[in-house]
Order: sequence, then C-alpha cells, then structure tokens
Amino acid sequence: MTVQETREHPAVDVAPDWGADALDLDAYLARIGYSGPIAPTSEALRALHRAHVHAIAFENVDVALGREIPLDTESLQDKLVRGGRGGYCFEHNILFAAVLERFGFRVERHLARVRRGGTAVRFRAHAFLRAAGSDSVRWLVDVGFGDEGPLEPIPCEPDAVLETGGWVWRLRAAGEQWVLQSLHHDGWFDLYAWRFETHFRPDFEVSNHFTATHPRSTFVGRLIAMQSRPYVRHTLVDRELTTRRADGSEERAELGDATLLRTLRDVFGIRLTAHDADLLLDRLPVPRTAPNPDRSDRS
Repeated sequence: MTVQETREHPAVDVAPDWGADALDLDAYLARIGYSGPIAPTSEALRALHRAHVHAIAFENVDVALGREIPLDTESLQDKLVRGGRGGYCFEHNILFAAVLERFGFRVERHLARVRRGGTAVRFRAHAFLRAAGSDSVRWLVDVGFGDEGPLEPIPCEPDAVLETGGWVWRLRAAGEQWVLQSLHHDGWFDLYAWRFETHFRPDFEVSNHFTATHPRSTFVGRLIAMQSRPYVRHTLVDRELTTRRADGSEERAELGDATLLRTLRDVFGIRLTAHDADLLLDRLPVPRTAPNPDRSDRS
C-alpha cells in the first residue's frame, strides 16, 4: 500500500510565493521514510526533522560542477526527492518549509550569517526556518546546515538546549541577536547568527546565487558532502573524508576515484549518474598519496 493510499491530506493555507502547493507530499514522505500522522504537532515535527536529516545528505555537487541552483518547488523535488540527491541549506530548508506548510505549520523563512567559530561578519549565506504548530510553540528548524546541524528542532527560547544522539546544541540571545551553538570538547562553538526579521523570496535568490557562483563562496570550486547522524558525523571535502564521533575520536582518509564514488553512494546516499560522476572526477584534484584507480571500477 502506498503512502498516498494511507493518508488524507488536510487543506491548509500555504505561502503562495513559495509554491508549497506544488509539492508531491506523498513522494517526499516516501523518500524520507516517514509514516506518521500528517498534523502540525511537535511530535510530527521532530519525527520529520530526524527522518529528513537521516535520509537526505548535505552536498554541493551541482555547485562543484558549475551549475545553477534553482529554488522552485518542482526543481527541488526533482533533485532531492525523485533524483536521489542531496543539496545545501537553501535547497533543504526551502523544500522542508513547503512540507511543514502542507502539514499545517506556520513557517517563517530566515537568513543567517555563518560563524563556524569565527567573529568576522559575513554575508547571509545560510537559510533556516522557524515554525509553529497546533501547540503554538515556536521552533528553530534546520535540516540543511550539514555536519553540525541539529538532528531535531530546538525551542526558540533563550538558552534552550537540545541534547540528542550524543550531540548538544544551544540557542543564545542578546537583544535582537541570536546564535546557534554546538558543544565541542573545549566549550561552546558558534555555528551561525541572525535576527528574526522578515525576508522575502528575492532575498533568498540573491544569497543563493552568491553562494553558488561567487569565487569567494565556501562552496565554489570544491566538493563538499556532509551527513549528521546520532553519535557520528561524516564530512567530505574534495577527496578527504573525516569521520567524527561523539566520544571525541576522529578518522581521516584520502579517497581515490572508485572509493570516492562508493562513499558518496553508500555513506551519503547520493545517487550520481555516470555522466555526473565522470564530470566530478575530472574536476577534483588528483590524490596526493594514493594511485588513481580505474574509473570504470564504480561498484
């Protein structure tokens, strides 16, 4: 029995500028393996958040290949839902916002400045959400930050703490400024900062375009893939795979061609066509310490 045959989709109001009504909700729920009720409850929000982060990886393959990143609903579900691919923050969270609106949540789409432990003021390069459901609790929702992104939503309250899967996050607020932090072995680490102000679709389009195309963008000119799971995080930058565990242990490995493609498929769940795989390998640096395996060995 399909997902569609087991559900009744409630009629809800959605933001017309974002095209949530074009979402194939059944296909999305099947993609992430969600089988719970369709209702704007905190329990459903937590379950959706966990399932999305587990099923759909953070990755920038299209940026690495010099492609544009469209943010319309049809393009997002073609790639992340039907295409077996992942994406970066704009793609993840704009798609997830459409899902939440179809569940009946009230959703606000926001932009933030990434800190990654630094203090420099950067442009707004990160998209995240704030959502409220039937109990009126407001949640910070972010399925698109990558390796240190929260596994579940966090209540939008000063000093709110989320501890799950061996990882810990905290929200800090000083006046209008908010910061999401992750707990490292040596203390709290700033991930990104923001103010809760209204942003419109053109704001996201400009920020997305800069992030996907500008030479100074973190994501231009290299491959990045991330997957956050309970007790383990995987980060791939070009050919270097880093595995970090909640107990503080860490492993690094440099990957040859065949191993890299298997890692994208088996660790990150990213399905590449043979054409895209060849294009990607052609753009990556040659391994420094290992011979270049036969590219025909992709099993």
